Amino acid sequence: MKVFKFGGASINSVDRFKNTASIIKSYEGDKILIVISAMGKTTNFLEKVVHSFFEGRKEEALSLFEELKNSHLNTLKYLTVVKWQEAENQLKQFFTEIEWLLHDKPVRNFDYYYDQIVCCGELLSSAILSNHLVEEKTNATWLDVRDIIRTDNNFRDAGIDWEFTSKRIQESVVPLFEKHDIVVTQGFIGATDENESTTLGREGSDYTAAIFANLMNGESVTIWKDVEAVMSADPKKYKEASILDKLSFTEVIEMAYYGAQVIHPKTIKPLQNKNIPLLVKSFLDPSLKGTIISKETNKNLPPIIVHKANQVLIQFKTKDFSFMEDQPIQDLMNIFNQIKVKPNLTQKTAISFVCCFDDHAEKINLLAQSASELFDVEVEKSLTLLTIRHYNQETINNLIEGKVILLEQKTTQTVQMIMR
Repeated sequence: MKVFKFGGASINSVDRFKNTASIIKSYEGDKILIVISAMGKTTNFLEKVVHSFFEGRKEEALSLFEELKNSHLNTLKYLTVVKWQEAENQLKQFFTEIEWLLHDKPVRNFDYYYDQIVCCGELLSSAILSNHLVEEKTNATWLDVRDIIRTDNNFRDAGIDWEFTSKRIQESVVPLFEKHDIVVTQGFIGATDENESTTLGREGSDYTAAIFANLMNGESVTIWKDVEAVMSADPKKYKEASILDKLSFTEVIEMAYYGAQVIHPKTIKPLQNKNIPLLVKSFLDPSLKGTIISKETNKNLPPIIVHKANQVLIQFKTKDFSFMEDQPIQDLMNIFNQIKVKPNLTQKTAISFVCCFDDHAEKINLLAQSASELFDVEVEKSLTLLTIRHYNQETINNLIEGKVILLEQKTTQTVQMIMR
């Protein structure tokens, strides 16, 4: 059994849906579990809905959601004919789930509502693809992943209940392949034991694919993207970026940890544990070789560049000149855990602790406010975090030209710099 994951770019139009279906159909005779992301920029759009709802702008939230409904229904009508009404009814069930919520007033925290609303994107796109595949005479069926992947209630970054999820896969997913060649489901989402939707973190669809492959002893996982393969850098930012045709699990998990967008950070472990190869291929040209990620060690890799914009540097300094040791550090960690933020880079001095974070405004403001009760807090925004694996001085010099380096950390393999 193979696992395919298709991201939002692969289904962001009617033609892209048809192209994705053609790729799937070209693997006739294989058993394939398909993991689908939300269409195009749907997740970003749904985030706007969440913000409008949570900030009390109900009519704006409903209006935005109406726009999203119409765009999905319009896409569906070009992809289904024979069972169009049945397919439309399926989408309308998901619409109703969200509209009921949008007519209420928020009484829980932002992350809870984020997960209940944003999960709709994957449900809609997977239903459209599944119905199109059936229309194309493919032996496919649809599955609500929220009935399978059980998580805790850590909304927006939920943890997996592996034992329960494994049991549900054996009970409910494996039997589907006795009748069907293709099972279409959603990435990124799961549900608690109280049937509340959860998400696994942004770009979590890769992780979903790895979970299924691990628990079903999959032959391989293929992530279909709009690039030829894994690149040494984002080719849109760095013209020197080169194709990496082979990578080790170790190298990729390092790249992911530092923020490379090709593979979700949690994806590698379930695959490495079962030695399941991960392929990254182009949905624009499936004939290209792509990248294979396996246990084989890499040698002579070029500099690998990870660029993270919209970073915030926060310095927490003890107010009474106490050393930044056990208790102050523990106090800070408790605040981080309460607000659910994770620093991308840290550095400790005698009386201060410097951290770099992604700029999630609502969390950064709360973090600064909460920490100011115990520390003197300084915040600087609009920064860039640059990471270079297998660096050389020439590459460093080229990338920092004209920049002000605020903080630098270096090992024999990796250099990281926060730049203004």
